[in-house]
Amino acid sequence: MYAGSLVSAPSLRRTLKLSQLVIMGVILVQPTAPMPLFGVVFQEARGHVVVAILLAMVAMLLTAVSYGRMARAYPSAGSAYTYVGEEIHPVAGYLTGWSMLLDYVLNPLICTIWCAKAAGNIAPAIPYALWALFFAGLFTFLNLRQVQTTAQVNTALAVVMGLVIVWFLWAVGKYIAGLPSGVDAAFFLKPFYDPATFSMSHVATGTSLAVLTYIGFDAISTLSEEVVDPKRNILRATVLVCLITGVLSAIEVYAAQLIWPFGQVFPDIDTAFVHVAGKAGGVVLFQALNLTLLVASIGSGAGGQLAGARMLYGMGRDGSIPRGMFGHVDSKSGIPTYNVLLIGALSALGAFLMSYELGAELLNFGAFIGFMGVNIAAILRWYVRAQDKKMSALLPPVFGFLICFVMWLNLRTPAKLSGFGWLALGAALLWWRGKVRQAA
Repeated sequence: MYAGSLVSAPSLRRTLKLSQLVIMGVILVQPTAPMPLFGVVFQEARGHVVVAILLAMVAMLLTAVSYGRMARAYPSAGSAYTYVGEEIHPVAGYLTGWSMLLDYVLNPLICTIWCAKAAGNIAPAIPYALWALFFAGLFTFLNLRQVQTTAQVNTALAVVMGLVIVWFLWAVGKYIAGLPSGVDAAFFLKPFYDPATFSMSHVATGTSLAVLTYIGFDAISTLSEEVVDPKRNILRATVLVCLITGVLSAIEVYAAQLIWPFGQVFPDIDTAFVHVAGKAGGVVLFQALNLTLLVASIGSGAGGQLAGARMLYGMGRDGSIPRGMFGHVDSKSGIPTYNVLLIGALSALGAFLMSYELGAELLNFGAFIGFMGVNIAAILRWYVRAQDKKMSALLPPVFGFLICFVMWLNLRTPAKLSGFGWLALGAALLWWRGKVRQAA
């Protein structure tokens, strides 16, 4: 045997500790996560945004436990597609992956809408249509040239976001201190419960949208091969990221609700939070927060398009969808250019045909299917098929599934109809591909 054959192939190194994993997860989800969707949740939940955020956190914490446990079984996979396909059925795994593809396709679309609205706050003379085309084109341009936001840039951006959040909270405190002395305890409790506007059905609909705050926490499971003691730390980190995100988000929206009680009309519902900041801290804070969220959304939109193009490529390469179109890679750049261009075109077109709210609900339609699938997979893996059946392995995924299912049901009818249409398209494509293979 030659000495060279004893040299092992390069592999990923287990260097990430729990604290590092949590920081990466918080940065990935973003400290300002509830701000872009504050207005639409505020509208649907009739002012009870903080309640919607906390209810969504409960569902995500339970689902995070399922993700962490499934990462133990599949430490190198880290995806709902794999968990559901292996534990339930390959077809169920495919449909789960197809549903979650909505996340990747719609993320750059809603970022295009939000960025166009935010840029309009900075330069209102330029019409929304031009801004929408600009940002859809910008995301596509960046991805065609392999430009990615590095971890260092993400970390720096997270620090800037943190400083702006502290500035905002300080401005809120100063604003409330300047209110008339007649402010009582009821004023501070209204964001949690206002008997004049509270409706459980509306809160449930708002909660189904508020889940968008936590989208991205599941990506921690993809780092399983680079984590020290992944069987313990993936679960811990996933839960901690959801908890930290939920508490921070609740503080942010609670402060915003004190400044802007339900009943007052926002100049623009999609960029409502920056108008709250302007009311609390004036035009300087308005523009600072607007610019910060704009930059963050550019990174999120470009990153979503990057991930979506790669996911389409993976499905095309495997033959799940037409290989000639989706499995194509440019010979010079090594980029799945057709997929990048397709998502860019959909983002540009969708910015004119779809509202931010509908896009967010559709994104959550796919996410909820993935979350429910992971919870079912966890029940099968760690309870039904386990020799030692423990209630601690059964209850979190059961309640996680039930809460996600209820929130999924409370998505508005247009989102559910569009989502089922997407599922039907995926099922038809799977059937057609099967017929093609049989005929070959």
